[in-house]
Amino acid sequence: MGFHGKSGRLSGLSGYPYTMLAQQSRLILAHATPMLLAQLSSMGMMVIDTALLGHYGTDDLAAVAIGGGIYISVVFALAGILQAVAPTVAHLRGAGRDREIAAVLQQALWLALLLAGPGMLLLLHPAPLLALSRIDPLVESKTRAYLALLALGMPTILLYRTFHAFCNALGQPRPLLLISLGNTLLHGLLASLLVTGAWGGEALGVLGCGISNVTVSCFSLLAATAHLRRSPVLRPYRLFAAWQLPRCKPLGQLLRLGLPMGFSHFVEISSFTLMALFVAQLGATTVAGHRIVANLAAICYMLPLALGIATLSQVGQAAGARDWPRAEHSISAGLLLAGGLSALLGLLLWLSAAPLTAAYTDDPAVQVVALGLLGYVAFYQLFDAVQTIAAHALRGYRITLAPMLVHIACFWGVGLLGGWWLAFKAAQPMGASGFWLASLLSLVLAAVLLAALLKRAMRAVRQ
Repeated sequence: MGFHGKSGRLSGLSGYPYTMLAQQSRLILAHATPMLLAQLSSMGMMVIDTALLGHYGTDDLAAVAIGGGIYISVVFALAGILQAVAPTVAHLRGAGRDREIAAVLQQALWLALLLAGPGMLLLLHPAPLLALSRIDPLVESKTRAYLALLALGMPTILLYRTFHAFCNALGQPRPLLLISLGNTLLHGLLASLLVTGAWGGEALGVLGCGISNVTVSCFSLLAATAHLRRSPVLRPYRLFAAWQLPRCKPLGQLLRLGLPMGFSHFVEISSFTLMALFVAQLGATTVAGHRIVANLAAICYMLPLALGIATLSQVGQAAGARDWPRAEHSISAGLLLAGGLSALLGLLLWLSAAPLTAAYTDDPAVQVVALGLLGYVAFYQLFDAVQTIAAHALRGYRITLAPMLVHIACFWGVGLLGGWWLAFKAAQPMGASGFWLASLLSLVLAAVLLAALLKRAMRAVRQ
């Protein structure tokens, strides 16, 4: 659950700061490792979609690139609001107020259902987003049909994401790993049958991926419910005892904390979604190459994200206990681990660029586009790691508004608008490369600004 009660015994030892840093590093790694595997397994669903449709048809691959980007933006924005569960529960756990945890989870589940309605409407009526770029009519038609299917799974996916945040707050990622592995295996089987027609009927292409995604979201929720009801570790919290109806005050508290978090998620994800929409006017080949690189970038992001989630849990529990030295060592451990490992990952990505792109597509033109963009992703890994850990550590302190403003300025201002200018309006337009260069610059700026905010927050809580 966390590191409690040992600081007093360790304080007399020489090298205590190093001992504390090593202890927090072990705790973060113990949490982040299964979390990383769970995230990679979830990303495996995206890899499956991309690989299947890359060999099925370029139009279907372009449709899942655009539609998948919109879907992820909507889901992560709404799920980001529900992430308010994580710092709230972590603070309660750190303060020893375990009896209040069940009420928080119950209100968060009600909030998930309330947020599902707007989410479904956005997916069923994507015209405002699709109008941002000139898209081939066939690709647009396939995208609309794909989003309409995904809308059916919105309630189940948001309820599951609430469970996801709750488990991470308590430092219990293993159930998430098992469910994620089951999801990927199930999706791999269903999607391969439906996309290709191996099930005995018509080959459904991108629609097969949509049907499979909805089915998998239902499986996730059933597995999560079973764990909440039967886990011996969770039994002391009495999560389903004295079930509460929605209450305005606790819902308002979750929204005040979660809305900036959700908007931060939306800004970060939508910058890549809108990038895909703008890139769409460069043709299906460029969109397909961009999709491959975006897919690899998302996979790489799972490493700092897992470490960030683990850092949030440790910082939140330490802040709830008002153990500020422990919180600071958790932050240091998270930054060192994420920075070092992400830099190594960037190097590996650069060295293996050619075989990776060949694994995604047989189209030589698409491979050329992807190889031209992949260097940007390899280079920005360190900066992405720093900004991710800093943002999650600030959330562990329950500071969410300032990070949101940084994300708006960096990802929409520098990354998206700057990328659009470099791609289409510069003296020598760079095309898709302009967007990826601007993304690199936005991550550098975000890392600097969020690190400064975090340093200021660490000083403030000690005063």
